[in-house]
Amino acid sequence: MTNEIKLAFSHPVERSRSNFSDVELDRISLRDHIVEVEIGAFQSERGTTQRICFNVVVEVKPVHQVIDDDVDKILSYDKVTEAISDEVFAERVNLLETLAERIADRLLNEPQAHRVFVRIEKLDRGPGALGVEIVRTEKDYNSTTRPAATGDEISIRPHVIYLSNVAINSIYLDAWINQLSAKTQPVVLCVGVPETSFEAKNQKPAILRRLDLLSIEQNAWILAGKNSKCVVVSTKTELDYAIKQGQISVWAPSKIILDANEPPDVDADHAYQLAYWLMNYLNGEKLSVIGVEPILNNKNRLAVILPLKENIF
Repeated sequence: MTNEIKLAFSHPVERSRSNFSDVELDRISLRDHIVEVEIGAFQSERGTTQRICFNVVVEVKPVHQVIDDDVDKILSYDKVTEAISDEVFAERVNLLETLAERIADRLLNEPQAHRVFVRIEKLDRGPGALGVEIVRTEKDYNSTTRPAATGDEISIRPHVIYLSNVAINSIYLDAWINQLSAKTQPVVLCVGVPETSFEAKNQKPAILRRLDLLSIEQNAWILAGKNSKCVVVSTKTELDYAIKQGQISVWAPSKIILDANEPPDVDADHAYQLAYWLMNYLNGEKLSVIGVEPILNNKNRLAVILPLKENIF
């Protein structure tokens, strides 16, 4: 693999002298493409951006037809920059390896692509460039590539529901869960901080933010303990799966909030605003709030306030 990567990024003359592929291939390349992004697993890399350098080579099958100077008949290098941009800004990731895999995956979904070389380097983490290099071929993704979005998948829009502490402790809770589970639409439940949460004083804002998120997650587990149909989920992957399966999820927000490129403010006194952010993040159909009257800034998609009654769904 090391020799292949070296040859992929070398001068065309050097590549022409090599014979590490049994298929005649053309190549398109993107060199020294620099993007500022928040990325990294270390705490010092959170809340700040750093320069990331991308070098990508895509080996493509030759076009055995008249191109006629038509961009639609070739794999444009715009597809490479779009793949980088889409994956960089889709969500915050910790590892360059994850980002490289996703970029390679996206490019190999292009029908012309045969093999992809991806090199990603951090330019601001030390005196030199720190990075990863991967090689992936279309056969690597025959069974694992992410499926293209279909109309059915896009139409799956969850119902996001915020439960206040009054609602969590309501005698009608089980009835509401039964009503929701009888429907085909997936549901994501959100909660705020529990009634008896830890009060921290004289702490930095980042620490207070973490403590508030942990308190909310504590309440999520309290809710899940009240009804076995409620399953706590903390990652986008888990949420996507639960939504496709039509399940009832209880959102533990720490990971998604901390990994978001544009995270919302965490306000323990108005935690329903996190539920509103999640609804937009998931392209949810609507937000319902039980047990508190929300104050939301976006007038176009106000929440539906539901009463504390047995049959509300």
